[in-house]
Amino acid sequence: MKAFAELLERLVYTRSRNAKLKLIADYLVETPDPDRGWALAALTGELDFRSVKPGLIKALVEERVDPVLFRMSRNFVGDMAETVSLIWEPLPGAEPEMRDVRLAEVVERLQALSRTDAPAVMTAYLDQMTPTERFALIKLATGALRIGVSARLAKTAFAQAFDLDTDDVEEVWHGIDAPYPTLFAWGEGRISQPTHEDIPVFRPFMLAHPLEDGRVDLADYVAEWKWDGIRVQLNHVRGETKLFSRTGDDVTGSFPDVAEAFTEHGVIDGELLVQGDVQGGKAASFNALQQRLGRKTVSKKMLKEAPAFVRVYDILFDGAEDLRALPWHERRQRLEAFVDRLPADRFDLSEVVDADHFDHLAEIREGTRSAAIEGLMLKRRNSPYVAGRKTGLWYKWKRDPLLADCVMMYAQRGSGRRSSYYSDYTFGCWTEDGELLPVGKAYSGITDEELRMLDKFVRQNSVARFGPVREVEKTMVLEIAFDSIHASKRHKSGVAMRFPRIHRIRTDKPAAEADRIEALERLIS
Repeated sequence: MKAFAELLERLVYTRSRNAKLKLIADYLVETPDPDRGWALAALTGELDFRSVKPGLIKALVEERVDPVLFRMSRNFVGDMAETVSLIWEPLPGAEPEMRDVRLAEVVERLQALSRTDAPAVMTAYLDQMTPTERFALIKLATGALRIGVSARLAKTAFAQAFDLDTDDVEEVWHGIDAPYPTLFAWGEGRISQPTHEDIPVFRPFMLAHPLEDGRVDLADYVAEWKWDGIRVQLNHVRGETKLFSRTGDDVTGSFPDVAEAFTEHGVIDGELLVQGDVQGGKAASFNALQQRLGRKTVSKKMLKEAPAFVRVYDILFDGAEDLRALPWHERRQRLEAFVDRLPADRFDLSEVVDADHFDHLAEIREGTRSAAIEGLMLKRRNSPYVAGRKTGLWYKWKRDPLLADCVMMYAQRGSGRRSSYYSDYTFGCWTEDGELLPVGKAYSGITDEELRMLDKFVRQNSVARFGPVREVEKTMVLEIAFDSIHASKRHKSGVAMRFPRIHRIRTDKPAAEADRIEALERLIS
């Protein structure tokens, strides 16, 4: 545990990407199994301890330290793990153990913990560890590392440590479970590389550049709708099916209805959606899909009320045949034949949008306001399927955002470098009776100067406090940009925005002239 704690501490204070890569690579080479595997799983966000959540840590520290002092310290420091690691007061006689507890021992114990036993076990660990080890323990247990290391960077460090290609590592990564003994055996040359013939492995997605103030020739490009779901890759081999998200996360457990329906040997790329009855197809809005995201298990009721399906975009493998080097138009022919073999209630083919010329396509794009459609995808007809974003091959052409003038109601401090500012804002619109109800929350879209201005407004115009949240005078109007809006039973206003962000600060507009909820309801599609 000591070595892992020192690694996290050094990563926190290291700014250089190359230096971070070397720190992780050196650790992976020097540390024995399975500790290095569990460390890699922590860095890539693959660990989840159900019995230990931030609320538990907060409750434990408030039993040892004055709650007001802890909250003030937390607000000043900006990171709960760092605050607890420094402010924790061990019981008299509870000195840090001389024995270095292995990371694997800690992980395995946390995995086996019940909610009943978790408080006592975490308390004992916190009493026996040094501040540096406490910091690492809390980061590990809660899964909120926030140390400037992405999953991609950690995988790149692994590849550098063992002189492997990062894309090759990405391909086999999600077919191997932590603590990755097969992965390290391959890295050290003790076995050959695992292949798609053995396990349903993840392949990096082909991504698109935004189309910014440009045009394309429709003789060279084809247009498809850009659906508002989550991008998934389905892989079936040797009787096993896996669903991977765009980041390579295994989401099979959240969508067993789709996984069970995909039994054709091959790999396809598409958009995961929930069935509905809206314009543009049978796809419901993202709000419907969101009810199923992140769930380890899905109830029969949810499977019935929100059945999932995949709108298929592309094909990577047909059986064992790798089709990625073929041009798009040839892959499309193979894809059409492949989709015909799949159950129609769980899979359909992405529609090609017909347009006479680019201006005609622009009219079609602006004229479609389905809640399930984000815009258009433009794909070069002769493009191979290549990992990442390659200039000139695929473009995404999103619709212009919707706009609404809303009134700031509440504010909360941010995290990281924004922890000293009130940077997260809840805003609302008026009812017919003159009541202001929340319709969304946003923290992005403003400059540092605008952030300081809004922070000053919050501090000078607070009227009440609710824990970390401040209620403010209802005088600040924010112009909010959002992609779409949906009916929502979970919100008192009855509506929920999709991807809200601050577009402008309307100091010129009186709060009474902000938009009404009925205006937002008319935008629901």
